[in-house]
Amino acid sequence: MNHPQEAARFLANAKRAKWHDEALWFVRSKRDMAAADIPEWEQLRQQASQIKAHTIANLKTYLQQFEQKATDLGAHVHWARDASEHNTIVQSILRDHGARRIVKSKSMLTEECQLNPHLENAGFEITDTDLGEWIVQLRNEPPSHIVLPAIHIKKEEVGELFHQKLGTRQGSADPDYLTESARNTLRKSFLQADAAITGVNFAIAETGGIVICTNEGNADMGTGLPGLHIACMGIEKIIPRAEDLALFLRLLARSGTGQPITAYTAHHHGPRPDGQLHIVLVDNGRTEILKQEAFRNSLHCIRCGACMNTCPVYRRSGGHSYGYTIPGPIGSILASARDPKAFYTLPYASSLCGSCTDICPVNIDLHHQLLAWRSEITRQKILPLPKRLAMAALSHLMRRPRLYRLFGAISRSIGRAIPRTLLYCRFNVWGRQRELPPLPKKSFRRMFQQEAARREEKQHEK
Repeated sequence: MNHPQEAARFLANAKRAKWHDEALWFVRSKRDMAAADIPEWEQLRQQASQIKAHTIANLKTYLQQFEQKATDLGAHVHWARDASEHNTIVQSILRDHGARRIVKSKSMLTEECQLNPHLENAGFEITDTDLGEWIVQLRNEPPSHIVLPAIHIKKEEVGELFHQKLGTRQGSADPDYLTESARNTLRKSFLQADAAITGVNFAIAETGGIVICTNEGNADMGTGLPGLHIACMGIEKIIPRAEDLALFLRLLARSGTGQPITAYTAHHHGPRPDGQLHIVLVDNGRTEILKQEAFRNSLHCIRCGACMNTCPVYRRSGGHSYGYTIPGPIGSILASARDPKAFYTLPYASSLCGSCTDICPVNIDLHHQLLAWRSEITRQKILPLPKRLAMAALSHLMRRPRLYRLFGAISRSIGRAIPRTLLYCRFNVWGRQRELPPLPKKSFRRMFQQEAARREEKQHEK
């Protein structure tokens, strides 16, 4: 996966890139207004970070407590070491219950495990019921955002898609009409479903309950109709106490979409009287991240998507350019932890401006971790040789003041004389989307020395 190449494809459509950037910045602005309404916002972030740090440090204890409490409530708890085991467990549960039609609410974990294609290949009929997820499912593509999965698609494209798949009026791009058409189609899937699969936003160790947050109510509809509910969650979704939940709910929606709270917050404590609840706890590399002190607190993430909404690189390159289930700054960290060789370009898909760290609701030091991954990728010699040589040469130059001054003087003299066509030619990949500022006649060092001398001379005159 090469992020620069994929980003270039997205940027080839300048209009799409522009409204994608503006749409996400609009969501980021709503987050800022929501946060500003709470005077104690920074204290909440700090408290959430401390709770997460404590939980991750005692993960085994809280997971075992959750398993016991959930079992006592009548739920069945399963453990999966990786994506393959997760998919096998889910498939076996469905087969044991004779379930063939499944409705699924938005779940980044099942996307991570590639559950949909696994079940489809096994003969199951699975329908994503979140509108954005359903749209990308109909397009046979993955989500491009963890909260706004179809943010890269224009309403006109949705209209054409629905015309082809649902038989809606050709050329219609009216959101109300398209939403109503989707509702009528999905309602049939809900009524015919044999089982529901959901993600989990929070699992409470103290009570054994799980919490699912949505804005469309599709998870509630899905779990309320069929008797079988399978909830799939990463082991990092655990929180210690019921009283901790209020804190995270206040942070989640405000950070993700600028809402005070998600429209639907469903609490499941055991199965309904006539049904079954199966909870699948998934590792899939999380304990490996836990072992790495520099990257451990990336497991604090509550999947709000705020870092994506603010990241200037993500907003201008689109989620598909990352080639990983979770894009953006947090995705770059998690993908690198999963496979540094496959995703070595992602830590460089950042300006290191720190905006992602500034707005993370659980205070993950995202840009510091991205920088740390760059060092790790260099240390492992994964970075291509030309870039390693260029960085080594630059390091050699920067650590030698005299050589640096000489290079600066030569660059200022020669740089102004080089024809523009030679500097910005097809061989200079770096210069395709960049413009060097005018080269100064004097170095900053020289100007500083002259200013210091002028001030000293003026002081003597007094």
